[in-house]
Amino acid sequence: MTAPPADPPESPCVLVCVMNEATGLCHGCHRTIDEIAGWSAMSDAEKRAVLARVKEREAASQRPEPGATPLASGRACP
Repeated sequence: MTAPPADPPESPCVLVCVMNEATGLCHGCHRTIDEIAGWSAMSDAEKRAVLARVKEREAASQRPEPGATPLASGRACP
């Protein structure tokens, strides 16, 4: 017997739709404009691949830039 189909991946959109010209990524969902525009036509596998890249991009955006000066709280400036 085969497993029932998994639910389709949900869009990572958080309604903060502002593109960063330097990175080419949306500030809210960390997708490229091509990933955003093509989302509805993507297969579930393609959407999962985008979500994996988004997760990596989110993690990278949380890392301090090399040479960043820590704040008094010990965190680096965003």
